[in-house]
Amino acid sequence: MSQALWHLENIDVTHLLCPKKLGSDEIMSHYGHLKFKKGANIYVPAEMANHIYFINEGRVKIAANNEEGKEVTKAILGRGEVFGELALMGETTRHDTAQALEETSLCVVSLEELHQLMRDRNELNLFFMRIFAKKQLEMERRLESLVFKDSRSRIVEFLVDTTRNKGERVGYEWVVRQFYTHQEIANMTATSRQTVTTTLNDLRYKKLITFNRSRLLIRDLDGLEKNITTKV
Repeated sequence: MSQALWHLENIDVTHLLCPKKLGSDEIMSHYGHLKFKKGANIYVPAEMANHIYFINEGRVKIAANNEEGKEVTKAILGRGEVFGELALMGETTRHDTAQALEETSLCVVSLEELHQLMRDRNELNLFFMRIFAKKQLEMERRLESLVFKDSRSRIVEFLVDTTRNKGERVGYEWVVRQFYTHQEIANMTATSRQTVTTTLNDLRYKKLITFNRSRLLIRDLDGLEKNITTKV
């Protein structure tokens, strides 16, 4: 399982945002357990932003279109992660699209109920503060990467960051399960699918990584990180 923020911080967000046994119809009215097929939109721009989503199973892509109409992938989220949280910051309508990348199960909490939970459970306030801070740092890091690093280094940096955030250590190696497709990596790093394929094959040739459709194995994380260079 990916090491989502709630897991690292020892917060039982699963129980709070995705309860399996609910005590009353009143509580049930605020919670929803929804399933989406691959490719289905969970929300689109201009929809009301009045719910927060918790991924129980599956993967979700958060994306937006630039001025030329080209899709820009902001994030690809997996089990245990939360999205739609900008509603807590005063967003009244959605400005991006959330789409299921595979069959996905979500727990949905109304903004009203979440405010009540946050009043009752202080750890939830800390949890969302950390989410906002983490995503802000990720966006700043991606911007710096676009400006100061070439395509190959952006891809390598993405692999390193993904491993540190979602990987599991196995002896001297690291494994990332539910690995991204080459096209998804290209979308996340503003590169081409061909460049991603070439870079991954080169890293595999150097015995730094191995990969298939379901997982990435980092054989030497420190050695991989040394392949990140900055533009002169």
